[in-house]
Amino acid sequence: MDWLTNPEAWIALATLTALEIVLGVDNIIFISVLVGRLPGRQRNRARVIGLALAMITRILLLLTITWVMRLTAPLFAVLSHAISGRDLILILGGLFLLWKSTFEIHNSLEGEEQAKTTGVVAGFAGVMVQIALLDIVFSLDSVITAVGLADDVSVMVIAIVIAVIVMMFSAKGIGDFVDARPTIKMLALSFLVVIGVALIAEGFDIHIPKGYIYFAMAFSVTVEMLNLKMRKRAIQPVRLHKALKEKSGS
Repeated sequence: MDWLTNPEAWIALATLTALEIVLGVDNIIFISVLVGRLPGRQRNRARVIGLALAMITRILLLLTITWVMRLTAPLFAVLSHAISGRDLILILGGLFLLWKSTFEIHNSLEGEEQAKTTGVVAGFAGVMVQIALLDIVFSLDSVITAVGLADDVSVMVIAIVIAVIVMMFSAKGIGDFVDARPTIKMLALSFLVVIGVALIAEGFDIHIPKGYIYFAMAFSVTVEMLNLKMRKRAIQPVRLHKALKEKSGS
């Protein structure tokens, strides 16, 4: 625990915690979309368990950091491009994310009744399995970032725990907000498509700066917030006119 008296370690802890929260945004979006298919009474429990799985996955990967670093060794080549274990995980995770988000977009467009008739409503165990699989993919970036910023494993673990606790408190609010607004849910699913493409590109050593992706997400959310506010203002006069009409009729 020598890092407690080291100012640089505290700076690394604060920076890493903030980055872990930012890197966890895509995880929260994915979990929010998945638990939306569960009955209302199970959703909050699923969010907490899903984020707890994310925390455990990140800590386990940190504790096996030597093995994680070996994932960068080439396994085979595709079109003269070397593919490592990390690349393979990112590509498969990206493909799964593309499939899942496209699947959810299709069901949203078809409507809730169509989703139920095709047996889309997922069980609790199935949702947990999907969250656990994607947690591994999302954790790779998180762990590699942690290793690059901090030297002490305990600092990395504390940063991850703090970040996940913050996400646990915010996940329900984000999930409820997404569920209550269909256009926001569609936007969130579109983000997952972008993240899936970015993961596949990363797997083939095509680096897309995360800043561009997060800026695009923030800009899209800002525009959608303005649209929601404008629609709300447009609905209010209609409701007022209807109320006045009913009052005058009575």
